[in-house]
Amino acid sequence: MITESTSVLVDIRKYDGSPSAQWTATRLGEDEYGVWLGTAQGVHVSSETGGWTSRFAYVMLVPRGEWWTATFCVDPGPEMYCDVCTVPEWNADGTVLHTVDLDLDVVRPRGGEVHIEDEDEFAEHRVRYGYPDSVTDKARQACAWLMEAGRRDGDRIEPFASVYRHWLGLIR
Repeated sequence: MITESTSVLVDIRKYDGSPSAQWTATRLGEDEYGVWLGTAQGVHVSSETGGWTSRFAYVMLVPRGEWWTATFCVDPGPEMYCDVCTVPEWNADGTVLHTVDLDLDVVRPRGGEVHIEDEDEFAEHRVRYGYPDSVTDKARQACAWLMEAGRRDGDRIEPFASVYRHWLGLIR
């Protein structure tokens, strides 16, 4: 069960400002990796295509000053799903999170190997929305770092190895 009661509106946009996804999460806490948000299974996510209901409970890590967010799902959802995005920004009281989705996703399915999704969408939107070279470079750098940090073999980098399990335990 989620124990903290601070609600956060997660507002994700496309580069042109149009809505990508929006939902309400619960602020679980903060550690050296960033702010952790929890979302229960069945939460409605609105989008420009109408929306959906979350199929799994999950926690989302919002790091400080990085070009990504990371989502960790309960079984049977993906173990790790990272969105490459602009640096997340909070409103003054920490109740609204804004970021711009840059389409690239780094995913580690449960029991599988890390891989990149939506490279075609990134290429298409880079042209359609006119991503500046600096944004494209930051997105690619973040994607490459996440691929290395989230790999299954060898020494994974925290919080992708085990730290997220504590936060997942707060929403079960």
